[in-house]
Amino acid sequence: MIRILALLAVCALFGAQYMIWMYAPIEATMGLVQKIFYVHLPLAWWSMISFFVVFIASGMFLLKRLPGYDRLAGAAAELGVLFSGLALISGSLWARSAWNVWWTWDPRLTTTLIMWFVYAAYLVLRTAPMAQDRRSLVCAVLGVVAFLDVPLVFYSARMWRSIHPAVFAQKGGGLEPEMWHTVIASGIAFGLLWLALLLLRKRQLSMQAELDARRTF
Repeated sequence: MIRILALLAVCALFGAQYMIWMYAPIEATMGLVQKIFYVHLPLAWWSMISFFVVFIASGMFLLKRLPGYDRLAGAAAELGVLFSGLALISGSLWARSAWNVWWTWDPRLTTTLIMWFVYAAYLVLRTAPMAQDRRSLVCAVLGVVAFLDVPLVFYSARMWRSIHPAVFAQKGGGLEPEMWHTVIASGIAFGLLWLALLLLRKRQLSMQAELDARRTF
């Protein structure tokens, strides 16, 4: 399953790159640099989906107390931090060309950075020196509470004045049909990659837990 998903992801990523450079038109105002959008937006989408999975898996762990949910939450959190970090980096590269600055305290950027720090702290907590059951319980509580920042990131550009390009994308302004086709194709490609990595990391965490259990005997 993981190998099939990885193969599909590679093929889809190649296809998305072809659409980015050969199919999607060049944006009139920003030029070629706008093509970062087709990588930046899917990374942001799948980082939020990752944190939603953390929220659901953490809630299920609190209800069922099954270790599999804790491992799923941990795997999703790692991918969420990775994807949101890459989204921040790609956004910074885009901002340098569009706004002539590497960073600005725009509502969308600021709330995203806060979200990244919150889930980075969650990953640090998962390595804290405490009993496994207690650590899983504390992480599950934080995984549920931390999700409160995710809707704030999504709605920040609407609630406060923002110069973030996503505001215009949400309104459909300035995007040709070919651009939407390309960003959807890129989103699917990154989704396949995300799912393959999620399953792989969860399996690694399960194998690690099994090895740790054998060492105790």
